[in-house]
Amino acid sequence: MLGLLQLKLWLNSHYEFLTEEDLDFFKPYLVEKTIERDGYLLTEGGCCRDMSFIVSGVFRMFYLSDGKEINAHFFLANDFMAEYCSFLNQKPSKYSIQALERSVVVTFSHEVLIEAYKRSKNWERLGRMMAEQFAGLVSDRMEKFLFMDGTERYLSLMQENPKIFDRVPLYHLASYLGMERESLSRIRNRISRS
Repeated sequence: MLGLLQLKLWLNSHYEFLTEEDLDFFKPYLVEKTIERDGYLLTEGGCCRDMSFIVSGVFRMFYLSDGKEINAHFFLANDFMAEYCSFLNQKPSKYSIQALERSVVVTFSHEVLIEAYKRSKNWERLGRMMAEQFAGLVSDRMEKFLFMDGTERYLSLMQENPKIFDRVPLYHLASYLGMERESLSRIRNRISRS
């Protein structure tokens, strides 16, 4: 499976401390899935039982507030994806994860990850690094809403992840940035004129 090879190459290039034995442990447990556009990997109230590695495609994680969908995060190719709190605690999720285009993922279960932690200090190390990255993302997002206005959040996203504007519809990005689509359009027009 192409997805398994891509996952292995990505892990080798980013986490050189993982041994061939570490990587081989997961092989029998990895499942490659195709998710059609608008398909769900997780719905609110369900438990996030799997961690996914995105081979191709784009996903959004969102929640409902007064019947309105609010985007909390986007995942692109070569990202690990889960609703992290639900995955770690095996509790119902307050979020949904939906494909924005036809996508391919490689998944493994919570149980397999726990077994990997028991067998290998390297997997434990990787798990700690992923937890630290998740905590950093949450903190960064919170600080942007506390200390930046809409224009500053837009400019920050443009600087950090310019490709996302080619992959994610504007109304989803507006929700993620905490504004209406019209407000985001005005900000983009004002910036392009200056």
